[in-house]
Amino acid sequence: MESKHKLSINQWALEDRPREKMMEKGAAALSDAELLAILIGSGNTEESAVELMRRLLLSCDNNLNSLAKWEVCDYSRFKGMGPAKSITVMAALELGKRRKLQNTKERPQITCSKDIYDIFQPLMCDLEQEEFWVLLLNQATKLIDKVRISTGGIDGTYTDVRTILREALLQRATQIAVVHNHPSGNIRPSQPDKTLTEHIRKAADTMNIHLIDHVVVCEDGFFSFADEGLL
Repeated sequence: MESKHKLSINQWALEDRPREKMMEKGAAALSDAELLAILIGSGNTEESAVELMRRLLLSCDNNLNSLAKWEVCDYSRFKGMGPAKSITVMAALELGKRRKLQNTKERPQITCSKDIYDIFQPLMCDLEQEEFWVLLLNQATKLIDKVRISTGGIDGTYTDVRTILREALLQRATQIAVVHNHPSGNIRPSQPDKTLTEHIRKAADTMNIHLIDHVVVCEDGFFSFADEGLL
């Protein structure tokens, strides 16, 4: 008699391989059954993991909230769903529930140069060398991230405009602000500071990214290119 084996995830038809589909198109392109199939890895002797998960979901009206109430004994009604696979699915659903219950941390909104200074003054007030940072912002000028681009000496730091734009593109920022400090305490920007700002602005414009400000931070104050009409 020919032996039967479970259909492993690598034996499915190409169009029925959720891992490959997720890598190519992203998680949002997968159905609930396909996402669950990735978790269990294999089906049974008659059906693939995707087919098994479709049938399992059908039994609870394709409602993940209903499925989240199941115990191991409920999953065991389906061939191929042993304790290990059942617990894996239960753990994933529990994580989803905990994520939903967690409060989403509100991103701070940048409304003026003082907001930028307030973020960086504690970071930069005691530095003995220059650092150059970029603030990545969304369309509503809410903070996505802040990234240090370079660190230099007392008199300056080399800044690669391409690195700034790369960070913005990777995190899908539509607006940016750049920040650097003057350890000397001289709040006024140098001519190289002005030239760099113009290079950043022009390069950002080509990517449809808006440079909202360049702030020079000192211990007791700051200089804003935007406030001074230099952008």
